Amino acid sequence: MQNPTSPPIILASSSEYRRGLLDRFLEQFEAISPDVDETNKEGLEPEALASHLARKKAEAIASTSREALVIGADQLAVLEDRVLGKPGDHKNAIEQLLAASGKAVTFMTAVCILDPVGRTRHEHVDKTTVRFRQFDRRHAEAYLRLDEPYDCAGSFKIEGAGFVLFESVNTDDPTALIGLPMIWVSDRLLELGYLIP
Repeated sequence: MQNPTSPPIILASSSEYRRGLLDRFLEQFEAISPDVDETNKEGLEPEALASHLARKKAEAIASTSREALVIGADQLAVLEDRVLGKPGDHKNAIEQLLAASGKAVTFMTAVCILDPVGRTRHEHVDKTTVRFRQFDRRHAEAYLRLDEPYDCAGSFKIEGAGFVLFESVNTDDPTALIGLPMIWVSDRLLELGYLIP
């Protein structure tokens, strides 16, 4: 339930996964895809880059929706100092999975909330470490046929069967791996006066 006096909420994202997370407890919000350049022109480190992109996405939507509370987010997967993007196709996904086999990948999930009432910015970065089990190409191919996670950084879906690739997941917030750290987000919304269950 949303407080009728609270500003409307806009999710600055085209991600169906992030929309699905907000759908779990918000009755009303709008999702708008922000048009931002995601290249790392400033040469930022992964954590700083994730924060920068989450802020840019939120600010892009807030610039035309000044009365709304805007939630921007970004997620980067880091393997041995290399950022893994969304694979886009089967070939890149196989390469990502085989590179991650037997290793740990850290997921930086950044979120930026812009509050129009207090004119404040709230930011957070969740770090989740996924240790992949040792597997071969045949195992990776079988998994990709199942989930087709070509739009997911790291080439897996935790909300699908991605767990078959894992040895362990170390996190303070399991929803962060899906794309939004919902424990932190719900805490901020409560602080900002939203009536949520």
